[in-house]
Amino acid sequence: MGIVYKKYLTGEKVLTCNNCKTHFATCDSIISKNFHGQNGRAFLFSNVINVYTGDAEDRLMRTGQHTVQDIHCAECSTVVGWKYLVAYEQSERYKEGRFILERTLLHYTST
Repeated sequence: MGIVYKKYLTGEKVLTCNNCKTHFATCDSIISKNFHGQNGRAFLFSNVINVYTGDAEDRLMRTGQHTVQDIHCAECSTVVGWKYLVAYEQSERYKEGRFILERTLLHYTST
């Protein structure tokens, strides 16, 4: 895969990979904390860094049918959440292009 060039964030609290501490986002960039993932609580973001996406697939979720891609940590390849590509319910379309990070797979780091 080659050399991974990571980006680093600054701020009071940075959300990082629980496994390797790679930076993903700041706490200030959380859009909503009112989400649930496969492992419990999850957070919605408009953008995250240092991740790559897997293949697109349709999933039936609590809020209806969605086309999503798993997102992986760019450093250790741990699946840390997913990206919404398509929401089939009109009321869920605000999620399109946004990211979910699962709380249990994250670590809070102060910079």
